[in-house]
Amino acid sequence: MNAYSFKKDLVGMQEELLRFTSKLIGNKQEANDLLQETTFKALDNEEKYTPDASLKGWFYAIMSNLFINSYRKIAGDSTVVAPKGDLYHLDVVV
Repeated sequence: MNAYSFKKDLVGMQEELLRFTSKLIGNKQEANDLLQETTFKALDNEEKYTPDASLKGWFYAIMSNLFINSYRKIAGDSTVVAPKGDLYHLDVVV
């Protein structure tokens, strides 16, 4: 697959990818951000794509990985770890 064909196929999938991200995230602005990040990542790593693999599957894999990494970052940032000595202050219902 040459560079022109790769970019043409990527542009052709933008609408489908945006529908997928919109359903996945539910927020139009965040969906657009994820699509843009996926497109940049795909273009930056074009040489890693093997022509015998599914191009659509490759794009979806990039998008899924970016979404999961973003979710993990958000979840990690909001996680609070209590110091070991203060565990008795936690309200735990058994």
